[in-house]
Amino acid sequence: MPQGKVTSVPDDGLTTRQRRRQAVFAVHTGAGKGKSTAAFGMALRAWSAGWPIGVFQFVKSEKWKVGEEAALTALGGLDRTPVTWHKMGEGWSWIQRAGSERDHAAEAAEGWAQIKRDLAAETFRFYVLDEFTYPMKWGWVDVADVITTLRERPGTQHVVITGRDAHPDLIAAADLVTEMTKIKHPMDAGRKGQQGIEW
Repeated sequence: MPQGKVTSVPDDGLTTRQRRRQAVFAVHTGAGKGKSTAAFGMALRAWSAGWPIGVFQFVKSEKWKVGEEAALTALGGLDRTPVTWHKMGEGWSWIQRAGSERDHAAEAAEGWAQIKRDLAAETFRFYVLDEFTYPMKWGWVDVADVITTLRERPGTQHVVITGRDAHPDLIAAADLVTEMTKIKHPMDAGRKGQQGIEW
């Protein structure tokens, strides 16, 4: 795609304007840093376009203070473009905490059920399904159901899914797939995550 030009034009009868308005399903995956950051960059563009935004975080706890949430929530409060934020679970679900009775699988399933309701109602124009590859990987959410639902979503609702180890069928179904590859990271040298960089 040199200089923003398409390599081929499909014989689908659509005009250039119609193709510019087609819904996009994107996946950001890979072991490198930046998957969610890139998705929230897309959300900023969606906000600028005046689109209602729904963010669904499947791994980050409601207790965690996330920089993107503070920024987008503040922007959503400007009476221009609403931003709705949902957090499921109490944090990294693979870490077992003593005394925790939460059912992460059930919470992930309910989160997906809410997304399906919102897609059917066309509640948002742009969806960030942050770290959503994990519930699919762990078998909490059915990959085939996700693909069918996204393929059949009405209107021009754009969806971006983030997380490592995206299922091959999810990658095949997406319009845009980016793999973040780690070359080097401060944690390799024993440095911890930093506010303003990791969150």
